[in-house]
Amino acid sequence: MANNNRKVVLIGTGMVGMSFAYAALNQSVCDELVLIDLNEVRAKGEAMDLNHGLAFSNSSMKIYFGSYNDCSNADIAVICAGVNQQPGESRLELLQRNTKVFSSIVPRVVSSGFDGIFLVATNPVDIMTRVTYELSGFNAAKVIGTGTTLDTARLRYLLGKYFEVDPRHMHAYVIGEHGDSEIVPWSQAVMAVKPVTDLIKQHPDLYSMDDLDRISENVRTAAYEIIKAKGSTYYGIGMAVCRIVRAIFNNENSVFTVSVRLRGEYGLRNDVFIGNPCILNSGGANRILELNLTEDELEKFKDSYKILDENFHSIEF
Repeated sequence: MANNNRKVVLIGTGMVGMSFAYAALNQSVCDELVLIDLNEVRAKGEAMDLNHGLAFSNSSMKIYFGSYNDCSNADIAVICAGVNQQPGESRLELLQRNTKVFSSIVPRVVSSGFDGIFLVATNPVDIMTRVTYELSGFNAAKVIGTGTTLDTARLRYLLGKYFEVDPRHMHAYVIGEHGDSEIVPWSQAVMAVKPVTDLIKQHPDLYSMDDLDRISENVRTAAYEIIKAKGSTYYGIGMAVCRIVRAIFNNENSVFTVSVRLRGEYGLRNDVFIGNPCILNSGGANRILELNLTEDELEKFKDSYKILDENFHSIEF
């Protein structure tokens, strides 16, 4: 961290950004929170609104509207700026429009003297994280996307309901693209220390792979359902961003399925950012955990990797 004052700059004060900001205030996740937005009037109003709630929180956080100059001594730059995903629109269709937005943001953050960690939440998050990496020139460990962190939380919630156990004791992951090609490697899923595949074999009258496949599909389409119902998703991802920020500040060495640049894992080139379990600490993405996937799971992961790589190369910078 840059100093003892935990400082976060939030770029983009839309619903996702402000869901993070609200969670950060309630959880006292940082000491200083700066709001930056193209719409300065909105950012100023959001800062005022949050400050008016300080009296009801346990936080003494300093919250204010700022500029890119305020990034110079920040520890973390959270990027939530971008256009919204519309009903029926895939995350990848957002790519070109949000790349243009990032081209006006990332260089300005870097030119301020910022030397912290980029945390990207804007969709399509895996590719936008790679765009941030390319535009910033930063070490890959200091450029992280939220990846499939929220998908993994959705998966564990549904598995907890299905197996009637606290979701915190369901250890399963969504990996790959945060989007249509994401996969659930069931070979790696366990209840406490019990593989779910063993549970199915031992209790075929209660559980089945067909049910697990339906859960996987529900996870994959959850965002579309929420967008159809209320226009966009923001609470869940806002809380996910807050949790990742806390892990970084506390040097937790916690595992999240964030979007990180591969380093040769799975026999793949080290240039694609993709959702995979990774240990996070104050230095950012500390260590990627390569899963022991089945042949079928590995092929699906490679397909997701290919989609992300091809779409990145379709961008016009």
